Amino acid sequence: MDFSKLKADFARVFHREDGALFFAPGRINLIGEHTDYNGGHVFPCAITLGTYAVAAKRDDTQVRLISLNFEDLGIISFDLADLEYRKGDNWTNYPKGMIKFLKEAGHGIDSGMDVLFYGNIPNGAGLSSSASIELLTGVILQGLYGLELAELELILTGKKVENEFIGVNSGIMDQFAIGKGQKDMAILLDCNTLDYEMVPVKLAGYTIVIMNTNKRRELADSKYNERRSECEQALAELQQELAIKSLGELDMETFNKYQHLISSETLVKRARHAVSENVRTLQATKALKNEDLMTFGKLINESHMSLRDDYHVTGVELDMLAETAWEQTGVLGARMTGAGFGGCAIAIVETAHVDAFIDNVGKAYAQKIGYPAAFYIANISDGAKAIKEE
Repeated sequence: MDFSKLKADFARVFHREDGALFFAPGRINLIGEHTDYNGGHVFPCAITLGTYAVAAKRDDTQVRLISLNFEDLGIISFDLADLEYRKGDNWTNYPKGMIKFLKEAGHGIDSGMDVLFYGNIPNGAGLSSSASIELLTGVILQGLYGLELAELELILTGKKVENEFIGVNSGIMDQFAIGKGQKDMAILLDCNTLDYEMVPVKLAGYTIVIMNTNKRRELADSKYNERRSECEQALAELQQELAIKSLGELDMETFNKYQHLISSETLVKRARHAVSENVRTLQATKALKNEDLMTFGKLINESHMSLRDDYHVTGVELDMLAETAWEQTGVLGARMTGAGFGGCAIAIVETAHVDAFIDNVGKAYAQKIGYPAAFYIANISDGAKAIKEE
């Protein structure tokens, strides 16, 4: 990333040169999809694609924000005295929500700021650009105002912004991965308890390739809330006889024994995905720790099949990418990642075959879908932080 260009852009827009640099990554989830709000485990990692910012405090109470990704929207500004959600404020509602909730929690944010944002996460790709902006805002506020903020408070504030300010009923995974990320580590997170373990990702001779469908995830939020309520209904029906608080507490044997309590085949499928995906996530983590990459890859494939057949969140584009990937030389596994309905899939590909893989999958996708996919190499990165300039 060319920091000098970002700083020059900051100077051009705000007519000042005293900005400090910050970064928050995007994330991919290696396995454990749609398990977080079902009280299961997830296995995400932060990636080197993310959101950068140059920021400086102001003497008044104005907050002025611009994104080079939405430069046509210009500077969007608001006052610290008025931190209400406004649809017209577009993407700046994410930083605004962070400022609002941290102020309400008693943190001393008593003057405004100028911030220039730039993200190299593809828009609408489902690599969690919104959580990246939330956590980035958190570390900016920490850095500029000297706030005493525990990492977990930032993470939970980001989730609160998503749920209560923006109105998306999402789980904790995105903010947790972006807040806690470490280079070359994935995070096994129990979403019920927030207990977590950092697990080294040793993919000797293999590379993680992100495959972007380039289909905007227009459906994702409404379908997401629908899946969530379906799982809640299935859980309530199981609770007639089982003393459980979440689907994540069940193993497959117990689920199979009691699934007759669930009132429809659709709800059985939704719950079966939540239970089986949680089991797979624990098995996949164990396989990775044992450096058993074949088993790890097989579980990743099974995750996609469950998301396709039981959870119905993939769609033709994601299926095309994953299923074409499975046929390629040197592929350990491939699956959709994120909420689904467009967005991205990931594949773990033998490094020597990456170029051929991208070429073959790209051609097949464009031929069937009618427009190209985009491909990125994902390196696993640190979480949100201030950038120290050399």
